[in-house]
Amino acid sequence: MSNIARMMQRATAGAGGAGLDVDEVFSTFLIDGNGSTQAINNGLDLSGEGGLVWIKNRDDAGSHHMLYDTVQPLISSKIARLRSSSANDADSGNNELSSFNSNGFTLGGSYNTNSSSYDYVSWSFRKAPKFMDIVTYTGTGSTQNISHNLGVVPAMMMVKSLGSNSRWNVYHKDASPNGTPQNGRMALNTVDPWGEYPTVGVFSGLWNNTAPTDSVFTVGSYNDTNASGYSFVAYLFAHNNNDGEFGPSADQDIIKCGSYTGNGSTTGPVIDLGFEPQFLMIKNASTSSDWTILDTMRGLDYSDNDPFLRPNLSNAEAAAFDCANPLATGFQLKATSVMFNTNNDTFIYMAIRRGPLAAPDDATKVFHPVKGGPDHNSVPFPTDFVITTTQGSGSDNWTLTRLLGETYMKTNGSNAEGSHNFQDIFADMTGMDWDTASWWSSSATNTVGWHWKRAPSYFDVCCYTGNQTSGRTVSHNLGAVPEMMWVKRRNAAADWKVYHSALGNTKHLNLNETIAAATDSSIWNNTTPTASVFTLGYDIKVNGNNDTFVAYLFATVAGVSKVGSFSHTNDGGDTNVDCGFSSGARFVLYKQYDSSGAWYVLDSVRGIVAGNDPALLLNSNAAEDSSYDQIDPLSSGFTIPSAGVGTGDYIFYAIA
Repeated sequence: MSNIARMMQRATAGAGGAGLDVDEVFSTFLIDGNGSTQAINNGLDLSGEGGLVWIKNRDDAGSHHMLYDTVQPLISSKIARLRSSSANDADSGNNELSSFNSNGFTLGGSYNTNSSSYDYVSWSFRKAPKFMDIVTYTGTGSTQNISHNLGVVPAMMMVKSLGSNSRWNVYHKDASPNGTPQNGRMALNTVDPWGEYPTVGVFSGLWNNTAPTDSVFTVGSYNDTNASGYSFVAYLFAHNNNDGEFGPSADQDIIKCGSYTGNGSTTGPVIDLGFEPQFLMIKNASTSSDWTILDTMRGLDYSDNDPFLRPNLSNAEAAAFDCANPLATGFQLKATSVMFNTNNDTFIYMAIRRGPLAAPDDATKVFHPVKGGPDHNSVPFPTDFVITTTQGSGSDNWTLTRLLGETYMKTNGSNAEGSHNFQDIFADMTGMDWDTASWWSSSATNTVGWHWKRAPSYFDVCCYTGNQTSGRTVSHNLGAVPEMMWVKRRNAAADWKVYHSALGNTKHLNLNETIAAATDSSIWNNTTPTASVFTLGYDIKVNGNNDTFVAYLFATVAGVSKVGSFSHTNDGGDTNVDCGFSSGARFVLYKQYDSSGAWYVLDSVRGIVAGNDPALLLNSNAAEDSSYDQIDPLSSGFTIPSAGVGTGDYIFYAIA
């Protein structure tokens, strides 16, 4: 975000001002190795503010986790590197990370970071108060306090000697069973559980039995954190507890460091973070086990297997089981593995919130219509939800959702969720990776897709399990009252149920059918959704007991999107639909609700013109129809020509 934009946010946010967004301090960026120079634009100002870049080869078992930061001195005129999976000293890599930039970093063609044969993941942490800090210091061999600028008491610290071939020493506020984490340690490069030896005092010198403060942390006489004459680096992470200073009003939490007790069940503990995570680092503090890292870019979702990496090993990415499910307010453990959820063991974690926190100011950043196979790979953001079809007849309207992994459904049918070996279809920074889907290959020209990115007040996705109890509420992260919702049962056949604010909380529509609005209290329980939850009745199509569901939530953002309604009289003159846009609509979905009618979709890539418009139907696999002039361009939204549609009342959803 520019300084001008931040000043404007502060002006509109009131006395509290605007804080940093999640996307300004943390990024998971997936890298397709190219074996040459590659600039990674993740939006983080690493050269100006400083930070840490952590890179791992996802495919190869011989590549270590490589850590580069802006604080360590150069080695042989190159950026120094450490390996979380090794006790080795800091050294300089050959042709690895070559520069930190104002919008990310630049890589060379090294095997460790950017070989053309492999895929990589990078996690970047920008230094910021109440989020993360990096300090270096020189050991003295005797107790000393090390100053830091985290602004709060560090909740997790990782300390490594740069030249004495020693372990990575980890402090975590919840690691100790007796509440004294400063008396022991864990090691990032080993499987060891948290340990302390008060009798012989082996680890008493690590932190000098002294808890950190909001200005210093203490190291004692132990060589691993304070060997005389050696240089050390410390990565410090915060824990926000209703005291975060992030987001438009500078009042949001974005990082949590905590713990939970495993139950050994596939219905594992539910961890309340107060936000939906995009990144999790987890370690069993009671038993020897690997450290693990999960993130939503690589597949922390509701599919069967979640890809995880292990910081203490050079192993390739593994996806052996369903590790955890992200929730609107936290996450739930699903695995029974010793790494995640063995009975009665204590597990520590660090969780980082999914961003962004601010409503979008530009529709092109959160919505993108495409036409043609290659265009699915040329979207200006990582896709969270897509509806895709072709212009020909017989092609269903497939939906794919990041939270649901490699599964799919179709808007023109009531079918249960299906699965396909799409192989990392969402693991792409510019749309989706369709390499394994031949019908959307680079040679396809008549494919169509509508890509959404989740963003506050604009669009959200959430998953839940039904209980068939009226009044059941489901949390969401839209951050505004949903004006339209699509709900679909995933594990069994059921109609898509649609809520729309123009119809109220007593009526519903079916996305896969043409029926008029129907009244039924068992769908929305006659309860209007709020900015944090929506309410369900007992109907099995939205709340079947132990059934799994997905909900898509839409709302109006000024100048970006509009959920609304209009009435039109055929041959009674044009109807201008003012959406508050400045350059017209790029996407329009509309349906008549006082009588039966199809769900028409028109978009700018296929043509919204002053003449016949190519239209597709969400409720049908019929071929595109260009025989009617259904809508015309209008700078503030769109126009229904006099004879464009039948007389009646309509709902619509438009995107600028």
